[in-house]
Amino acid sequence: MGKREVLQAKDKSLSHLRTIYGDEAETVIADGRYGFISSLIKETLKKPAVEEVTLSDRVDRVLLNRIVGIPIFLVILYGIFQFVFTLSEPLMDRIDAGFDWLADQAIGISPQWLGSLLGDGVITGVGTVLTFIPPIFLLFMAIAVLEDSGYMARAAFVADRVMHSIGLHGRSFIPMVLGFGCNVPAIMATRTIDNTRDRLATILINPLMSCGGRLPIYALFAAAFFAAHEGIVVFSFYLIGMVLALAVAFLLRKSVLSGPSAHFVMELPSYRLPTLKGTIIHMWERGREFLIRAGTIIFGAVVLIWFLGSMPWGVEYGSEESWIGHIGGVFAPIFEPCGFGDWQAATALIFGFLAKEAVVGTFGVLFAAEEEGLGTVIGAQLGWTPLVAYAFMAFSLVYVPCAATVAMIRRETKSWKWTGFAIGYSLVLGWLVATLIYQIGRLFVG
Repeated sequence: MGKREVLQAKDKSLSHLRTIYGDEAETVIADGRYGFISSLIKETLKKPAVEEVTLSDRVDRVLLNRIVGIPIFLVILYGIFQFVFTLSEPLMDRIDAGFDWLADQAIGISPQWLGSLLGDGVITGVGTVLTFIPPIFLLFMAIAVLEDSGYMARAAFVADRVMHSIGLHGRSFIPMVLGFGCNVPAIMATRTIDNTRDRLATILINPLMSCGGRLPIYALFAAAFFAAHEGIVVFSFYLIGMVLALAVAFLLRKSVLSGPSAHFVMELPSYRLPTLKGTIIHMWERGREFLIRAGTIIFGAVVLIWFLGSMPWGVEYGSEESWIGHIGGVFAPIFEPCGFGDWQAATALIFGFLAKEAVVGTFGVLFAAEEEGLGTVIGAQLGWTPLVAYAFMAFSLVYVPCAATVAMIRRETKSWKWTGFAIGYSLVLGWLVATLIYQIGRLFVG
């Protein structure tokens, strides 16, 4: 029998098993294996005539249900974002007002260039980013609660069926969820995946998961353009990221990374009540990375942006005639089909390669918004509509990972080829997604 006949026989057998059992062959075999183990245990162990059904068992019957398990996870995720933005909004307003006051004081410092550097550059740029400390820390706190309670492992177990259907390992789900915090440690977490193809596919799709660095972008524009539905809008981007990640993984596993996926076996931890100390520690460990970036990468970026916006001497600060205006003007036409072909948007996206938070910092330096709020100022001066803002947020979600993530992809894959592939496909995909959103949206909103 030739190779083709063997493969045809295999596909016929798999289809036959699927028809009879209504499930994939891997699941049927696993059920049979563990059913055999269970029968051996019953024959060799003595148990009470009536086993007590624990509270954990009752909860698992719902959370691990093959039908409602995934919807429950999405509802929990949606609830997290509603909690985060409802609680953080008044805190953000106070922090923003504080930095506005500091910027006003600094601008009056002599000489004039120093006052502009401190007020329009450092305080406004870095302060704009630090304004989003509350939602970022609250999001990290919520993720820590899910992990410490034992639910995150169960979410991975429930997601295994979906992951396996697209050719990924169930363990890929945990690095994907960790990507909500930061893609760098999430990519490092793929080391627990034994199958090389599964691990590589998980690394390549992880940047599509919305990290904490993208949250300031969403929060800025959602508050300005979708104030009544801020939580829903932000949640939609986390959902879009997951859908795109699964779609890209499916294409990779069916093409350049084709091959069998490993089986997923894991021990579910007991449910436990997260401790306040443990939650705060986990929140701080992730949140401090945001603060470190704000004090190093973002600080350096806003100083550079201020310098480029002030040169050559004599031009209006942050104008199209400045050096930074010329840089943005070169790339702006690329984004015309996406709806945001403005040199300011192009400049912000360029600096966003250093760190996603730099997108907001760049806008803050360029517009130096005071009373009205940065998002409102951007909308007024650039003539953006909610549709344009949504397309811009979608592009910010998908396009090239930050420099730290790119470095981690190179380190974990040990390949410049796959690193270049990750950069290239995300740029193309981001442009396509933003363009489709804007062009299709125009058909409905004019």
